[in-house]
Formats: sequence, C-alpha cells, structure tokens
Amino acid sequence: MPYCHIRDIDLWFERTGNGAPLLAISGSRGDLRRSPNLLESPLANSFDLLAYDQRGLGRTSKPDKPYLMADFADDAAGLLDIVGWERVRVVGVSFGGMVALELALRYPDRVVRLALCCTSPGGEGGASYPVHLLQRLRPDERARVMVSITDTRCDAGWAEANHETYEELIRRFDDDRFKQEPGSQGRNDAPAGGTSSTRYLGASRW
Repeated sequence: MPYCHIRDIDLWFERTGNGAPLLAISGSRGDLRRSPNLLESPLANSFDLLAYDQRGLGRTSKPDKPYLMADFADDAAGLLDIVGWERVRVVGVSFGGMVALELALRYPDRVVRLALCCTSPGGEGGASYPVHLLQRLRPDERARVMVSITDTRCDAGWAEANHETYEELIRRFDDDRFKQEPGSQGRNDAPAGGTSSTRYLGASRW
C-alpha cells in the first residue's frame, strides 16, 4: 500500500479483507512492520480492514512538534477521505482507543460503530501518560516503565515471582529493530520536543 499525504505528515496505511469498512487504530508502539499486527487478526475475515501507522510511529512521518489528540483524529479522518469512506466502523486498541474516541467526538457522523479495547479517555489534560517521566530514562528503564503501562498484570509482585520471564520480557521489549530510526524511542539524539514515542504519549486534548 502507498503513503498518502495528510496535512503535515506522510502516512503509511495498508488494507486487506472483504466486507464492511472497518478502520483499525493501533496502540502504543504500533508499527505495521511488526508481526502479528491488526491486519493479521481475524477481523480481516469479515471486514474490509484499513490500518495505518500513526504519526510518530512506524513508517509514518515524525513531525518535530507537540502532538494533540485532535491531530491523531484528524489524521484518521483524512485517511478516510483518501480511501473514499464516508461512514465506517472503528476499532481502537489501547492508545488507539483514545484516538478512536477523539475521532468519534470530532466526526460523529462518520463513525457508525465504535469498539474500544483496553483503553481509557486519558489522564490529566487528556494525555495518556505523564510524559516527563520518560524523557530522561535509559532504554532499559524506559522498557520497564512501558511494560508496566502496556500490561498492568506485570506489577512488582509478578515481576519478583517471575523474575526470568520478566527479564526476558524487558529484553524483548527493548529489542526494537527500528529504534535507530530518526525520532524513535530508543535514540538519544531526539530533537528538543522529545522522541516520537514521548510526543505521542504526551498528546493532550488541548
């Protein structure tokens, strides 16, 4: 599938399956190069499934500026315009669920049905996480924080009782073959606005 230009980004998207249109919005660390991903889910057996890399993630552009939740929602709406979908079903996972909520609020006439998976409306100011806590952490420290965010079962008690499994999970979480890309979470040469990961985690509603 091609890139498409939407406002200030070049956005990577892919499409598969047959059936009613369904927009799938991925969560933290969403990157369609990783497998398994939303396109490989059973949803493709029943829907015309459209998925994409959100701004700051995967092959989509990583603008060097703060992100707002409105930006993410407008990106999704712009993609719907590109593929010619006027009204769609939307599924959002984790951070993608926050984007799906914002999409439904900003474009209520375009969302036929909304499925929200392991998500929330966000914390203070609508941001998904107090981003300043991640800015200065080493990659391994950041991995430990991110694991606790992405799976709340991995608390201190579980980590102590399952030490080897926990350390392997941290190793795999930090073993990102794309982390040397400009602006990615694992680089220490990110611009003043922070890495793309901290910019999207810190996106607020205003």
